[in-house]
Amino acid sequence: MSGYDFAKADFNAVYRGGELLPGAAIKSVPWDIGEVQPAVVRLEEAGRFRGEVLDVGCGPGDNAAFLAGRGHRVTALDAAPAVVEQARIRARGCDITFVVADATVLDMFEGRFDSVLDSALYHTLDPAGRRAYLAALHRATRPGALLSMLCFADVPGGMPTPLAVSEDDLRAGLHEAGWEITRLSPDVYAGAAAPMTTFFEKTGMRPELDAKGRTRLPVWRVHAQRSAVAGSGS
Repeated sequence: MSGYDFAKADFNAVYRGGELLPGAAIKSVPWDIGEVQPAVVRLEEAGRFRGEVLDVGCGPGDNAAFLAGRGHRVTALDAAPAVVEQARIRARGCDITFVVADATVLDMFEGRFDSVLDSALYHTLDPAGRRAYLAALHRATRPGALLSMLCFADVPGGMPTPLAVSEDDLRAGLHEAGWEITRLSPDVYAGAAAPMTTFFEKTGMRPELDAKGRTRLPVWRVHAQRSAVAGSGS
């Protein structure tokens, strides 16, 4: 066991220099690599974004800025006010609408979006939160909308559970919420290694590093499409 209580993660605190997870000594943002996530570039090149785009759990805003730079109309949302403040500054000059909101509700966006990017949000939620979140995305999108997700994978060498999600659980959750998976394949997520040293030591992980010294963590790359009615996905 890792000894960490993932339910106590404080995302707003870590953006202000506090500790993300009690006892983990994570006091800087491990998913902030200072540029767009490489897997998001691959998603954009695959044509996964069209119309009104929602970047949900946008973090520091680099992915949103990249998508806006490619000509997409982007709304970037995060529940942590501290990071939305930082993202607005970092993406200054980009035509992006930044919003502080709870991704498990999204009532103010009903029927708004044609495509959604989830770059490492889903796995941070507990089971009830995941169900509420996927249902909220269904309500916030138009029929036929595209969902592109990067989610920590429960595979050898991956993050510990409950952060890592099994393929079966991911498929079941998306199906229940009315999302039809058109592709589910392995990919990697780049992270900042330094903030995670104590965490990795305590969990016994030895993550692979890329040429820039960033962690390469296994994720599921999910392509899904919104069904007309929640629960009708196949």
